[in-house]
Amino acid sequence: MTQHVAQLADEVVRQVVEAPSRLIAMERAVAALKAAIPHYSWVGIYLLDGDELVLGPFLGKPSPHTRIPLNRGICGAAATQKATIIVDDVNSDPRYLACSLETKSEIVVPIMRGADVLGEIDIDSDQRAAFDAADRQLLEAVASAIATRL
Repeated sequence: MTQHVAQLADEVVRQVVEAPSRLIAMERAVAALKAAIPHYSWVGIYLLDGDELVLGPFLGKPSPHTRIPLNRGICGAAATQKATIIVDDVNSDPRYLACSLETKSEIVVPIMRGADVLGEIDIDSDQRAAFDAADRQLLEAVASAIATRL
């Protein structure tokens, strides 16, 4: 992890840990990530409710996908596989659930407690191949911090 990414991860984790409630913790994480990284055009958190992911705090254009079954989309795939998924070109991935015509790439990071999925961080970018190993490390650190608040 580069020094800049590590510092950002530390700052976002601190904001999550110090938040007075779980909702504020999630809102702070979303706001900090969206503000810090220009190519993050949509940042949101989905929480698992039964066999559906339910949209929680987000910043960006409104999404028509407020509830996603576990067997649908990249979000459903990440939760089912319990693994981070990076898609460099959403138009070439048949799992992609279109939200915005401008979206070109996506990263989805499960929020886990042990082997249990609690939710996930979902980020879209209007740039193709916008996400790399540094994004993955940053978001996995943030997801781990959020898990402690859920």
